[in-house]
Amino acid sequence: MFFNLTKLTLTTAPVTLNEGLEILERDQHRCRYCGLDGNASFENALAMSVDFVKPRARKGKKDPNNLVACCRTCNAIKGKKVYDSFEAAKKHVLEQRAELRKTWEENNKQRPGKP
Repeated sequence: MFFNLTKLTLTTAPVTLNEGLEILERDQHRCRYCGLDGNASFENALAMSVDFVKPRARKGKKDPNNLVACCRTCNAIKGKKVYDSFEAAKKHVLEQRAELRKTWEENNKQRPGKP
């Protein structure tokens, strides 16, 4: 059980362990947004989760067609916004990742003591 901070109540897990494993296996343990391979390393495996394409917070259903393997970074970037399609959500996530990478690279170049 999870504690819902907004309602101060206990809630059941959105997806059971078996359901989550089925989705991860269906998607070959690869993030459907960025392509991170959850089988490539232990760290990558820890980063994997299951995402509701249409978020539960926006009445998204627990249906295999609405669930995808997703790394936690892409899940956080996507947030609770509703997109017209999975492709639109993927486009948004990849654009945001590119922007974050650009900012990170610019900030890393400017650090003193770097060759």
